[in-house]
Amino acid sequence: MKRSEQDKLKSLILLSNEISEVKDLDILMDRILSSAREFFNCDAGSIYIKQNGKLLFSYTQNDTFSSRLKPGEKLIYSTFTIPINHQSIAGHVACTGEFLIIKDAYFIPKTRPYHFDRSFDQSAHYRTQSMLTVPLKTSIGKVIGVLQLINAIDEKKNTVSFRKDMEPYVLYFANNAAAALERAQLTRAILLRMIKMAELRDPKETGNHVNRVAGYSIEIYEAWANKNSVSQTIMDKTKDTLRMAAMLHDVGKVAISDLILKKPARFTEEEYNIMKQHTVFGAMLFQDPSSDLDNAAREVALNHHERFDGKGYPGYVNPMNGEPIPDKTDENGDPIPKKGTEIPIFGRIVAISDVYDALSSSRVYKEAWDEDRVLAIIREESGKQFDPEFVEAFFSCLPSIKSLAERYS
Repeated sequence: MKRSEQDKLKSLILLSNEISEVKDLDILMDRILSSAREFFNCDAGSIYIKQNGKLLFSYTQNDTFSSRLKPGEKLIYSTFTIPINHQSIAGHVACTGEFLIIKDAYFIPKTRPYHFDRSFDQSAHYRTQSMLTVPLKTSIGKVIGVLQLINAIDEKKNTVSFRKDMEPYVLYFANNAAAALERAQLTRAILLRMIKMAELRDPKETGNHVNRVAGYSIEIYEAWANKNSVSQTIMDKTKDTLRMAAMLHDVGKVAISDLILKKPARFTEEEYNIMKQHTVFGAMLFQDPSSDLDNAAREVALNHHERFDGKGYPGYVNPMNGEPIPDKTDENGDPIPKKGTEIPIFGRIVAISDVYDALSSSRVYKEAWDEDRVLAIIREESGKQFDPEFVEAFFSCLPSIKSLAERYS
């Protein structure tokens, strides 16, 4: 075996191992795409997930488009679905279960059942040329997604065709990516079932709500982490844990009475005090942590209603039983609220995400607020309800947050 082939194999194994460690489905899809583009050295790519009998366009990356953005900006795109049939390239690959190399998308023989739609290229001033489209199949051969890589690049930065001799590497990577996706989908399903229990009790707690809050939290964290020079390794690991933990921020509501949760009006003071206990109940669900996710979920559940100015809740309580922590009580024996950096970082981030989504969404007792009013509240509460650093991060990534709101509308 040539040395170059040995290096490729080592690199592929390393990337596959890194992918296998990612647990959150959204973070994983983004990582699979970036890892594939890194290994096969291409300008762009997309990943589709099979959902409800169709292919959901889930994530895309494009270095050419990204180079046109201002520093700190991220590529904004819309999700959509395509039918699984032979008319599109991704649909054809999902049907056949075989990977496909196309030298030039603009010159596909008319004898082929699939075709390439140039309309996006024309509107975006882009030229799609070489394509490698790979089915993501489980160990029993079930196609669960499609990975599509675009415009392979050589050492001189010229667009070239993907090589047929890359097939063993393609299949190895695709098999590992599919296995990781299958595990992540199972993890997401378990999380959503937990959330579904809360949704049965509280109609506001929907899968889309928690996905929005989780997505916003990731964008806020990433913007803050980039500004504070957090290493990519730490950032990637933190994003993976934070996204799943943020989805579980209100899971403690399963222990709150229906009379309160489903009340079609604002709470009385007594009802509000009972409602506050969902933070403690949520933390208690993770009182025997066995993973980073358990610790993060407990941190988020307990602290996402603390305020930066020290006027939030539940304050310094034992997450095992909700009792006040000794030496952390006021003259009445009640827990002292946490403030400033006493509030764990995940709690400070999710606090903004949760309020933004709550104000932007309809409730039984209110209509959704218009965007200007919501953003004005976020600004006004900087240094009061919210950590000013994370408010700044929120506004710096607002286009990405709006895009997520549309994705999980």
